[in-house]
Amino acid sequence: MELMRDSFIRQYLSYVGETEAPIFYHRWAAISMVGAYLGRQYSFSLGHFELYTNMYIMLIGEPGTRKSTAIKIAKKIITAAGFDKISGDKTSKEKFMLDLAGIEDGSLDSGNNKGFKGKSLEALLDENLGFNTEELGDDCEMYIACDEFNDFIGIGNLEFISLLGNLWDYNGVFKNRIKTGKSVSILNPTVSILGGNTSTSFANAFPPDTLGQGFFSRLLLIYGEETGKKITFPIMPSAEATNKIVSALQRIKMVVKGQAEIDPDAKALLEKIYTSGKKMDDVRFASYANRRFTHLLKLCLIISACDYSNKIEHAHVIEANTILTHTESLMPKALGQFGRARNSDVTHKIMSILGNATHAMSLKELWAYCISDMDKVDDLANQLRNLMTADMIFVVDGKYLAKAKRAAEVDSDTVDYNYLTDEERNMS
Repeated sequence: MELMRDSFIRQYLSYVGETEAPIFYHRWAAISMVGAYLGRQYSFSLGHFELYTNMYIMLIGEPGTRKSTAIKIAKKIITAAGFDKISGDKTSKEKFMLDLAGIEDGSLDSGNNKGFKGKSLEALLDENLGFNTEELGDDCEMYIACDEFNDFIGIGNLEFISLLGNLWDYNGVFKNRIKTGKSVSILNPTVSILGGNTSTSFANAFPPDTLGQGFFSRLLLIYGEETGKKITFPIMPSAEATNKIVSALQRIKMVVKGQAEIDPDAKALLEKIYTSGKKMDDVRFASYANRRFTHLLKLCLIISACDYSNKIEHAHVIEANTILTHTESLMPKALGQFGRARNSDVTHKIMSILGNATHAMSLKELWAYCISDMDKVDDLANQLRNLMTADMIFVVDGKYLAKAKRAAEVDSDTVDYNYLTDEERNMS
């Protein structure tokens, strides 16, 4: 298969150059950025519904994996391209809805509502009023690009989490009651997310109850580890290079529009993937598995757009399925022990230590890491015995090692790992 050399994603990765962040973070940041930039102008018809390019993406990794680097570069480029519908770094559910609706601070009292073609705010907020959707103005878009996602959504905010789940592919007028007792009416809300988190902080923000909620099935967890790169003085891209990548992003916006066509070979391949695809072994991703094909179609849209094409080709499906398959192989690692047990945070810490260790570790060595998390060393020994019983670790000469999982077999006709870099392939 001949790889597409001029794809925007490849141009973007070249522009980013050598950074300490995993290249996989930058790849998904580019995907997220393109999806947010296109909004609803490029779609795929699936039965009674239209799919769009917005995606919910969370970069997950331990502190120091440079999640912020990937997010901030993407945020800088999309802003330079003229996209200004970016959320604040910290908000509330009510403020977010007002921002999404285009209602400025204070306009609830003044009646001044920018962007709704002069219609009075009281009329827009009156939940009993009938209206023509044309009077509401343009589709309402918002890009949540926050390297500290917990600052944005708060801790355990189930109401906000549920709202974001409902907004993922909402068509029509979305009405939401705010604290004033009125309702905000939002035409075709289009929300994209590029957030950053650690496994531990993710567990703090998202209670285990969210595993069965709609938001979780719509979220892609992008796992990354420290690359080992130490770049004392990163090279600043030239103004010319920045202008070039911004122009490439703007070119996508200009040429990629309307409903996507699909090549017959691409359609046949998608059908094969859908009918023969295997679900993830991890039961925590059961709800995600039911929505996996939708994620794939959205990714196919973005990959074709990055090739400046309004048509999904066979190669686009291969590339999209390769990226998604690789992501899924790492998603359980991104989630850590979240949702598994009462002491999941400690278990995750132990597994992270053993997983990154270069040698088998003794109980004494592990206790030095875990002494602040447990009352006595016997608690650590019990945790290790539980992990051995679960076949997650094993013992060699009285010392402990994490057990590597064999990657699930994937049909070679549906993936091509040449689309990934050596660094990305080695992550598995």
